[in-house]
Amino acid sequence: MTEFIETYTVEEVARALKLHPYTIRRLSREGKIPAFKFGGQWRFNKEEIQKWMNKGKKK
Repeated sequence: MTEFIETYTVEEVARALKLHPYTIRRLSREGKIPAFKFGGQWRFNKEEIQKWMNKGKKK
């Protein structure tokens, strides 16, 4: 059986990052945030978003 990829919506990512959903869509179009389109809507792989957020943290 195939495993399903857990994803976030634009609104969920916007809430987590405290940004406007339009900003998240723009970053997605520009390729600045890992995203893919499914059925005309932007989706965000939970693992990829977590890696992306951790990459931006300074240690």
